[in-house]
Amino acid sequence: MENNYPFISMLRKYVSSSVLLVIATVAALIIANSPWGDTYRAFWELPVSMSLGSFNLFSHNGHAMTLGEFINDYLMAIFFLSVGLEIKREILCGELSSIKKALAPIIGACGGMIIPVIVFFLICPKDPVMERGMAIPMATDIAFSLGCLSIFSKRCPLGLKVFLAALAVADDLGGIIVIAIRYTEHLNLLYLLISALIVVVLCIGNWRGIRTKAFYFDMGFLLWFFMLESGIHATIAGVVLAFCVPANIPNGTKFWVERIRHKLEHFPATEVTRADRNKPVVLSDEEIAMLKSVESASDHLVSPLQDMEDILKLPVNYQIIPLFAFANAGVNLAGMSPMNLFSGVGLAVFLGLLIGKFCGVLSFSWIGIKLGLMQMPENANWKSFASVCMLCGIGFTVSMFMATLSYPSTHVDLLNDAKLGILCGTVASAIVGCLMLNSSLPKGIKD
Repeated sequence: MENNYPFISMLRKYVSSSVLLVIATVAALIIANSPWGDTYRAFWELPVSMSLGSFNLFSHNGHAMTLGEFINDYLMAIFFLSVGLEIKREILCGELSSIKKALAPIIGACGGMIIPVIVFFLICPKDPVMERGMAIPMATDIAFSLGCLSIFSKRCPLGLKVFLAALAVADDLGGIIVIAIRYTEHLNLLYLLISALIVVVLCIGNWRGIRTKAFYFDMGFLLWFFMLESGIHATIAGVVLAFCVPANIPNGTKFWVERIRHKLEHFPATEVTRADRNKPVVLSDEEIAMLKSVESASDHLVSPLQDMEDILKLPVNYQIIPLFAFANAGVNLAGMSPMNLFSGVGLAVFLGLLIGKFCGVLSFSWIGIKLGLMQMPENANWKSFASVCMLCGIGFTVSMFMATLSYPSTHVDLLNDAKLGILCGTVASAIVGCLMLNSSLPKGIKD
């Protein structure tokens, strides 16, 4: 069996963060429909500024960002930086690193993006404004979907978990491309040129072996600002930055391990008795320099890509995504009726996730397997595979993000309908998928 430790780590990371995501979503729905609902909505309209004289760093088109826009345009750029780092790692050495490995999740992801769009197009009224949300049901939420899969623990074959995680990564890449193309505003060529020059500087930095994370974070912030002003959605800056971060260790791990071992062998170690345990320890300048050399060598053992991915893991999964959910999941149900879900945008998004994702992933995968382009995940059968395809309809974070891009503040009713469709489609896909998994997976293995 191939080494799947990165995916086991990914599974644990997203399962734990999915709990916070659920809590933030439920809290947003409760507060938005409580007596504090107006305060909740007004809070996200508060202006955000970082000013020097008349210049406000967090402004766009001459207007200060609101708190909601700051979360969606700036903090979500950090989220997409994390996603981009993960995608690059998977392309270089993970489940997308070879054609043989990548075909299964990519074929499934293509079906999971194309069919939901078709379902949305067929169901949504032929209105240009409503049709802006066509891309909303394309996304699979990796945290929620892997969280559901984790319920079955050892009953679920590792091959199915790997397939779902890899598909969600490929899905994110497709979503990023759609955001870059579909949601680009009128382009400002000057700012676009400056953005391109910053990308060139980042590429040169990578080529010249610059490993300092501060360089990439600082240049990334500049890229975000100029890309925001250029008209391309600013979150794309996070992905572009990720693909410019070095993933190699120039001298190899053995060189740095030997260096650390050599330094430690010459470090004067001293015994500490129980009586001396609380006494201060003062190191010489030479000893401090030696330890700093060991620390520097340790930093070189981890590539900047993996180091940045590890740094962003906690703030993205435990702060940014829950905050995004809390800010965007608060659907105002006042004045809404079941018809909002069974008509228009709400129905198109709901069925796009529940039916479109399932049919798209399953049908394209079936064709891929029959043509010999891909294989069924190890230890899986068609029933368990179809159950995982149903979980692909769990679309939340990126779907919510695309909904906010599709229907700006001038179309609040459509945005609420889309969010309602996302929430109901996600819950329905999770329930049906879990029921299918419970009936298709072996019963004799303890979860």
